[in-house]
Amino acid sequence: MRLFRIQLLPILLLAVCSPAPAQQADDSPEAKGNSPDYPKTVLSPWYTVDPAWPQKPQGFIWEAMPGIAVDSKDQIWTFTRSTPPIQVYSTTGKLVRAWGSDTIRTAHHLKIDQEGNIWVADIGLHIVRKFNPYGEVLLTIGTPGEPGNDETHLDKPTDMAISPSGDVFVSDGYGNNRVVHFDGGGRFVRAWGSLGSGPDQFSLPHAIAMDSTGRLYVADRNNTRIQVYSQNGTLLDSWGDVIIPWGFWMTSDDQLWVCGCSPMPWLEHPDYPGAPLSCPPRDQILARFDTNGRIRQIWTLPKGIDGKEQPGDVNWLHALALDSSGNIYVGDIIGKRAQKLVRHEPTATATP
Repeated sequence: MRLFRIQLLPILLLAVCSPAPAQQADDSPEAKGNSPDYPKTVLSPWYTVDPAWPQKPQGFIWEAMPGIAVDSKDQIWTFTRSTPPIQVYSTTGKLVRAWGSDTIRTAHHLKIDQEGNIWVADIGLHIVRKFNPYGEVLLTIGTPGEPGNDETHLDKPTDMAISPSGDVFVSDGYGNNRVVHFDGGGRFVRAWGSLGSGPDQFSLPHAIAMDSTGRLYVADRNNTRIQVYSQNGTLLDSWGDVIIPWGFWMTSDDQLWVCGCSPMPWLEHPDYPGAPLSCPPRDQILARFDTNGRIRQIWTLPKGIDGKEQPGDVNWLHALALDSSGNIYVGDIIGKRAQKLVRHEPTATATP
């Protein structure tokens, strides 16, 4: 019996180690299945860059473009760290007016209130200023040229939201990591927030917006979240782990558009020492949220190579705004320009 087992073992090993016979392909029509002629329909809007927008005058040199807004006349207000800092263009790209060289030092975000007044966050002068559409200073919040953390000083404020009654909520900002409420005359009402990652803390509140009910949305950039507050500073909601928010645009029907990039770890880039989170960003995203924090639309843009950006690329996407036709205007920091993204409508309607 032992001899039989020894003689049988090579036969078994040969059977186990021998390759299985190749399977014959079944080329019959039944085996191939169906490959339908898919309908070439697009159910989502999409965007293409208008490379001819705007027709910037030859004497104007753009630098970083941190602010952009659209007024009730569909005029696009660009806010650049150059001269003149405020430049206004039509939707077709023609220059309407420009000003601000003698009243603005370092641009950040820009807003337009319901009366058509222009509000700017000036991180160089540590102030928020209100102008009429022709550049006349109407109100200054903060002490020009003096950073601080009290009722009359700001420290590199980043943005502001203005209520219909004229109250102003400032994201203050790079230096103080708080939100400050002022009345329509610029008088201090209250403030909340400090540096940190707790529920009532911020790590660079970089933008702020208000919906039609008065709720406030704060871009807590380094904490990768959007914080939602009442006007008395009560935290109502928190949207985390979705986008690193850089800029906001609130539509009249309470759709919050956000620009930024997808979540990422901190970098220590030799070209940008000490920079906030997402410098440089890993990608470039536009996202539309409803007021419950649900993403309703997303659009990605190519991230440009420093100094080699092409039309449609963005590089450190910082600001966005929409006109009445749904076209999107974006401003970036390293790309140093404003661009128009033309909206294209879906080619079909979804059916249940």
